[in-house]
Amino acid sequence: MSAEASAPRAVDGASRVRNRSIALVVAVLAAVAVWSIATLAGAQLTVDQGSGPQDVTVLAVLVTSALAALLGWGLLAALERLSARATTIWTGIAVAVLVLSLVPASLVDASAGTRFALVLMHLVVGAVVILGFRRGARPA
Repeated sequence: MSAEASAPRAVDGASRVRNRSIALVVAVLAAVAVWSIATLAGAQLTVDQGSGPQDVTVLAVLVTSALAALLGWGLLAALERLSARATTIWTGIAVAVLVLSLVPASLVDASAGTRFALVLMHLVVGAVVILGFRRGARPA
């Protein structure tokens, strides 16, 4: 293996934006895929958060997953301006947020199938965003 092949390559601003845009779109599509499969499998995807039953709609999945990815993108971009260890710091924060997001998703007043689908949506969005955004991060 040559030294050139193992050296990290610099990622310019346009590539970083492209990589993160792709990760965002893939995360949203992955969440919609989980929602679609759960719906086709017969899960009701209805939750009660104290204000009465509410359906988890595809629009809610689209907006929530896109918003989560955009917030992650914004935090990573801010950290890249402030720290040479931005990717490491961001990854720790992103993993912690993902783990914390699983708590309400797994405890919500809903059927087991709905809770499973919600947890799976959180996991796929988190995994795609974390891995995709790290791929396009500035090298330390």
